[in-house]
Amino acid sequence: MAAKKQIFIAEDHTILREGLKSILTANTDLEVIGEADDGMEAIQGVDTYKPDLIILDLTMPRMNGMESIQEIKKRSPDTKILILTIHDTEEYVFPALSAGADGYLLKYSTQDELLTGVKQVLEGKPYLTPNISEQILQRYLGGSKGLKTKSSWDTLTKQERKILKLIAEGYKTKEIADYLCISSKTVAKHRANLMQKLDLHSVSALTVFAIAKGLIDEK
Repeated sequence: MAAKKQIFIAEDHTILREGLKSILTANTDLEVIGEADDGMEAIQGVDTYKPDLIILDLTMPRMNGMESIQEIKKRSPDTKILILTIHDTEEYVFPALSAGADGYLLKYSTQDELLTGVKQVLEGKPYLTPNISEQILQRYLGGSKGLKTKSSWDTLTKQERKILKLIAEGYKTKEIADYLCISSKTVAKHRANLMQKLDLHSVSALTVFAIAKGLIDEK
């Protein structure tokens, strides 16, 4: 029997935290191993438990979620971060993704959306709640400056565009290397070049860019 995926919840509202725990533990594949009601406790909890996933609010006492993301990734790089917040504007979405968040979910999402987001992020695939994806696409197509402009896109080589598409589709470095018949080191170098050229510093941010460019279908 496969081990349950371990989840840590960082949310300062007790009733919401209890609700999340109830929804998640009803799923036989998931286990809530700890919880926190402020940013500092979230970092300490991740440091202690090294969970597979932390569900993290952006607005918390002592240290907010945005500050916590980078510290969590520094201490536990393998821990996935799923943001759960009321903030649905680009000024929150892009900094969170750029800081290292693996998914972004809104608090008025359904239980099904929550579980979809949790499972997708645990599988190593970025997740954006559907209406966030729609807003970002609309702003981009309308001339938003939240994403890098056409000139940056034009600097990408054909190989970099292929790799961007595969990264956004959730493929791992080794899988991309095998598919393109190149080394994992070369894939990593291309990924670093992509992030530098586009000024996007997480897989989730690259995924949003790929969606906006029509490289993959919006989920």
